Amino acid sequence: MAEIFNFILVNPIINILIAIYKTLLILHIPYPLGFSIIVLTVVIRLILYPLTHSQLKASKKMQELSPHLSNLKDKHKGDAKKLQAETMRLYKEHGVNPAAGCVPLIIQIPIIWGLYSVLNKVVAVGSVNVISDINKVVYFDFLKLAGKWDTFFFGIPLGQNPSHLFQAMPLILLVPVLTAVFQFMQSKMMMPAKDKVKNIVPDKKDSAKAGQVKKKDDFASVFQSQSLYIFPLMIGFFSYNFPIGLSLYWNTFSVFGIIQQYQISGWGGLKDIWTRRKK
Repeated sequence: MAEIFNFILVNPIINILIAIYKTLLILHIPYPLGFSIIVLTVVIRLILYPLTHSQLKASKKMQELSPHLSNLKDKHKGDAKKLQAETMRLYKEHGVNPAAGCVPLIIQIPIIWGLYSVLNKVVAVGSVNVISDINKVVYFDFLKLAGKWDTFFFGIPLGQNPSHLFQAMPLILLVPVLTAVFQFMQSKMMMPAKDKVKNIVPDKKDSAKAGQVKKKDDFASVFQSQSLYIFPLMIGFFSYNFPIGLSLYWNTFSVFGIIQQYQISGWGGLKDIWTRRKK
């Protein structure tokens, strides 16, 4: 299974990365390995762009229907069959497919994991054995590495962890901090702004009951609220203990995701933070 995964995903990604690296060397671009990781990440994001776009649009539609779904749960409490029928009718009415956001994500996961596996191997190429292993899977002889390559990016060793460099380079702590901040921004932007939620009227067919609908935090909403803070902290912690090269990939991935999210839904829930500060 591992060999098939490497053949289909890992090896092609390694070849693309080496090709980018060799091109940057020819162009005399400084810190070619670091910039190769950035360019490769952007290329992968561009390939995944249509899938991610579809996933984000489906997620936005589901969020817009959230008040309507809450109203249906309150209206048909105790009647699971009726609730299911009305929910499907609501989805059909608004042209929403609940599975539309899952399929693109499932397709993306192997690609992202393949990219992660490549970078995890690449940033450790201080070893001749690792370079030999990489040369075994490149498709063309001109792509083979003649020797050790420079694993530094603006003076920072891509194969080292911030936890190991902290005493000698205290500012290296900015790497996991920025990783957590970018992740938080992206997660917050995926949530609808409060003013937009207020403008959504649940169900006008039964206004008397609609006015009595209470805001209830079910398991999903509580999990979403907690993960908004927990997940970025987890990613920041991993970034603190993982090689800098992986953080470079993840931050590039996140910044691209923030740009794409902004194209679909603007600043989303991130706008609430700025509004709160103005008050």
